[in-house]
Amino acid sequence: MRLAVITDIHGNAAALDAMLEDAASRGLRDIICLGDIASGAGWPRETVEMLQATGIPCVRGNHDRWISEHDPETMGKQDRLAYDELSADQRRWLLDLPQALEPAPGVLAVHGSPGQDVQNLIEEIVAERLRRAPMAVLRERLGEAGMAARVVLCGHSHRTGLVQVPGGPLVLNPGSLGLPGFRISREPAHRQEAGSPHARYAVLHLDGTAPPQVEMLAIAYDWEAAAKRAEDVGFNAAWPHVLRTGLLPESA
Repeated sequence: MRLAVITDIHGNAAALDAMLEDAASRGLRDIICLGDIASGAGWPRETVEMLQATGIPCVRGNHDRWISEHDPETMGKQDRLAYDELSADQRRWLLDLPQALEPAPGVLAVHGSPGQDVQNLIEEIVAERLRRAPMAVLRERLGEAGMAARVVLCGHSHRTGLVQVPGGPLVLNPGSLGLPGFRISREPAHRQEAGSPHARYAVLHLDGTAPPQVEMLAIAYDWEAAAKRAEDVGFNAAWPHVLRTGLLPESA
């Protein structure tokens, strides 16, 4: 089995469309999405419609949940754009997505960590940057369900990562499909930069009892169109800049 893994689209329908074309060119039929689907500076409605039309199984991310749970008047700009552009039925679809899926025997798919959609699984925050968490921390976050799995698929951090837990699962984060960098100002403040504007996804290869193999992919797409869309819907300079470069303005 070959399973394409995407996560953290954040309303970037241009990146999703390019990924689907790339997957088709590789003969990939099985795809799973790990959440944070619509909230962003892009095309929330079109992104949801594409996923619904293709029937791609999705787990729910924290932003998918927040769009329904938070008061629109207190939402951040990316959640408010999604709230305004999505129908009530589309918002309900996002809220009703499962917190976890098993796309193949022994494979656990979550957004953040098992049971917590706002907790990074592989990383910890040090000096406002993400770095790989100690193995003891990773084991604790995996919990019983994660440690029992053969493979755990996660997102949320937007940071590509692959960790083999001794005596436990292979943990895979494909990186963000639609948002290659961000800055969080609330505590704990931190930032993440992919370093390039490419759309990232992964392919998990499963072949019987053989060790799983992984391809990490970074594909070109029309990121200028995505950046222009962010400008057109009124986002400040940082969001278009990171879409164009994969870097925050201060790093560039």
